Amino acid sequence: MILTMALLDMIGVASIMPFMGVLANPELVQTNAILNTAFTAAGAIGVTTTDQFLFLLGIMVFVLLVVSLAFKALTTYAQLRFTLMREYSIGKRLVEGYLHQPYSWFLSRHSADLGKTILSEVNEVIGGGITPMMHIIAHGAVALSLLTLLVFIDPKLALVVGLTLTAAYALVFKITRGFLTRIGQERVKANRWRFTAVSEAFGAPKEIKVAGLEQAYIDRFSDPARTYARHQASAQVISQLPRFALEAIAFGGMLLVVLYLMAQSGSFASALPIIALYAFAGYRLMPALQQIYGAVTQLRFAGPAIDALHKDLMSLQPANPHQAKAAMPLTQAITLNDVQYTYPNAPQPALKNLSLTIPAKSTVGLVGATGSGKTTTVDLILGLLEAQEGTLEVDGQAIIEHNRRAWQRAIGYVPQQIYLADDTVAANIAFGLQEKDIDQAAVERAAKIANLHEFVANELPQQYQTTVGERGVRLSGGQRQRIGIARALYHNPQVLILDEATSALDNLTEQAVMEAVHNLGHEITIILIAHRLSTVKACDTIFLLEKGELKAQGTFDELTQADERFRAMAVTGYVVK
Repeated sequence: MILTMALLDMIGVASIMPFMGVLANPELVQTNAILNTAFTAAGAIGVTTTDQFLFLLGIMVFVLLVVSLAFKALTTYAQLRFTLMREYSIGKRLVEGYLHQPYSWFLSRHSADLGKTILSEVNEVIGGGITPMMHIIAHGAVALSLLTLLVFIDPKLALVVGLTLTAAYALVFKITRGFLTRIGQERVKANRWRFTAVSEAFGAPKEIKVAGLEQAYIDRFSDPARTYARHQASAQVISQLPRFALEAIAFGGMLLVVLYLMAQSGSFASALPIIALYAFAGYRLMPALQQIYGAVTQLRFAGPAIDALHKDLMSLQPANPHQAKAAMPLTQAITLNDVQYTYPNAPQPALKNLSLTIPAKSTVGLVGATGSGKTTTVDLILGLLEAQEGTLEVDGQAIIEHNRRAWQRAIGYVPQQIYLADDTVAANIAFGLQEKDIDQAAVERAAKIANLHEFVANELPQQYQTTVGERGVRLSGGQRQRIGIARALYHNPQVLILDEATSALDNLTEQAVMEAVHNLGHEITIILIAHRLSTVKACDTIFLLEKGELKAQGTFDELTQADERFRAMAVTGYVVK
């Protein structure tokens, strides 16, 4: 398509030469063999005079020009569609790649940086990488075809014109390329910081308002945003820089070409067709060369973004091909065998040779001071982290890559900080499902267990269709927490894990929720992490962790009698920090 466009452009430019030749010297119709043959053939459609033939030539030149421009528009559409679909496919590939990374990968990534790469850097790579490459190919083909035509007409003159223009653009690019690379690198950094500033500013509006930090966050955004805008402007100016100087050079050069051609042919009338050809070719050639230069500068400026995106794409691990649809059954026990885990760059392991067994359909509690390894233990059971030593087993079967997804489908998880989408209560309980796939009966069943149904049915204006606001801003902390518990119960899990999930509830609400949860204890396996010991008091087994090791286990009464540290906790009712 690009080659066809270039060929049509060349034919359109070349067609001006016979038209101008006949216009300047009508006798060419008789003296030029090709024109005479065309004039004779035109007689078949009633063309009998030179003026009529000239009119026909004009129409043909105009039609060729229109066809050339129409095909150029079609080619431009194809190029734009191709590049924008690449933006879609690369963005989709990044989202898929990020979401399929292991949980440990997210521990060292900033969410604003991931959003910036998908929403901004992909656009920069397309606009400053793929689109300029398409321009170089398309306009390069046009420029080459026009220069080929000029070489065919007058090799010496075409060579001088071609070398002059190429040298001028090459000189400007050589001067500016180092600067373009530097500001391109600074643009990537500034873009990262402005996304981070926005993410943090709108992620904590209450704290910022109370502390009066509005101006501080405005400044944190303003500085990198100013740098970003300044560098974008610099790159745009540099891409247009040669245009103004070369327009003057081209105008002066055209005068020299006219004088040269008149000297060669001896008269203006004889030189007019070639002068017209060079003028029309220059009219089409100069924008093409300017587009090529602009594309090259864009590529140089976008180079750091292209390198960063390529590095990101190449570093992503492929998705786990084992995407089980059915949940793994649990009939015997969950077992951790001598597991050890150390977080990346951490000086000490979070878990050290930890072994414990959780019988199926029992309720167990994990307690211990901050940093004792409770959350890490739960993350291992969830399959989010993979032990560097030891194994996680379910009914004696090791959980590895091929069955990890099936095991995770058996689990309902309630974190301490509940994420709520700006959607309805029902959509947040049936999290991730489209509206048409939501089972309203299952939503209400889960809400009743979480002690949420009465509040939704009696106090919310649209009941389960009430929108909760971004991150549940229109709800209290306890209400958000109960939606999280209902969400975990929606799919009828075999294992329910609550990671300090009742910490935001008042005592009466916690008591009601925990009573409902414990009533499930004969049907499913429940694992509790709690700050208040009252939460785990009714557990079948309590595991006391300290510095990544299991220090004691037993019922609440057994640990109170046998372990001095646990006894001290029992007196206060809270885990000792």
